Amino acid sequence: MAVAVLFFTNGALFANLLPRYPQIKADLGIGNAAYGLAVAAFPAGAIAAGLAAGILVRRFGSARVAVGGTLLTGVGILAAGLADSVVLFAGALFLAGAADAFTDVAQNAHGLRVQRRYGRSIINSFHAIWSIGAVTGGSMAAAAMALDVPRGGHLLFSAVVFAVAACVALRFCLPGPETEPDGEPDAEGRAPRQTRRTAPGPRTGYVLAALVLIATAGTLVEDAGSSWATLYLSDSLHASVALAASGYVALVGAQFVGRLIGDRLVDRFGQRAVARSGALVAAAGMGLALAVPTVPGTILGFAAAGFGVATLVPAAMHEADELPGLKPGSGLTIVSWLMRLGFLLSPPIVGLVADASSLRVGLLVVPFAGLLVLLLAGVLRPRRP
Repeated sequence: MAVAVLFFTNGALFANLLPRYPQIKADLGIGNAAYGLAVAAFPAGAIAAGLAAGILVRRFGSARVAVGGTLLTGVGILAAGLADSVVLFAGALFLAGAADAFTDVAQNAHGLRVQRRYGRSIINSFHAIWSIGAVTGGSMAAAAMALDVPRGGHLLFSAVVFAVAACVALRFCLPGPETEPDGEPDAEGRAPRQTRRTAPGPRTGYVLAALVLIATAGTLVEDAGSSWATLYLSDSLHASVALAASGYVALVGAQFVGRLIGDRLVDRFGQRAVARSGALVAAAGMGLALAVPTVPGTILGFAAAGFGVATLVPAAMHEADELPGLKPGSGLTIVSWLMRLGFLLSPPIVGLVADASSLRVGLLVVPFAGLLVLLLAGVLRPRRP
């Protein structure tokens, strides 16, 4: 429950800012390309700080790092909401992104530690809780905008509430070192990770690279919802402000459903089949929504995209954490770090395409991401005999 609270607060914090993006863009008076570059500061901060997360986790423990990162993320998001220039806006997002990277690695490390003691797969459920947090945060923001609550007051309230929740959860997290004691098997009955000494081979590097791309594809779709769904619905399809926020809420809501049932689907059909079928749903659903643009169809398209990529990031993290020949946590840290390239590259690329053509064309990144997963899903585990 404590780890679930950490995932919930992490999802809710940033989601409180995202529906405010069109207002911030309008107040700052910037175009699509400049806006795309500014919001890319969040993943840029995460990439800049990502590799330090492993060091902090080993030194202070994953639970403390997760909570500390949550507190700093709240401060950065509040500063971004209050920024009166594009430079300050980007700088605040950079700080929030760096702190979010610490939280992301730390909460997943702690979640996988709990999973090993729990005896069965639960990592998708933790990410489902993150999606609940994102839906809650997006809904809070939509309600605040509908009630004309100022950005500052709304984001300050959000930061304080979720900071308190994270600090309370810290009291109930697992104590002790991040690895299991020698001699205690993991959830699949194998020897503890620190006692497995298989040397990494060429396939390990190939699989790790493929897992990074699979996770990155998932982040590309998530970023399409977080950075562009509201703008596309409001500017291109002329939806109302409150209705435009439904695109992002639909994506993370459907993503939550996919993650809620993801553990059972993976146990029954295997990671490989679940990833391939989900990628097909995302590519077909969003592709159809872009081909026939309507407000209801686009909302459903974002929902299909969220459902389709629901298990990709948890699957890539779990597979990377179990790769032979790597130190405990190394594969997880690398995937968590490099997958943020999707968040970094997507906003400016989509923004440049939108300025040159249209945002509708820029959002083709979503079906392309689905096709990429279809090609690479073979590195994931098939159904167990």
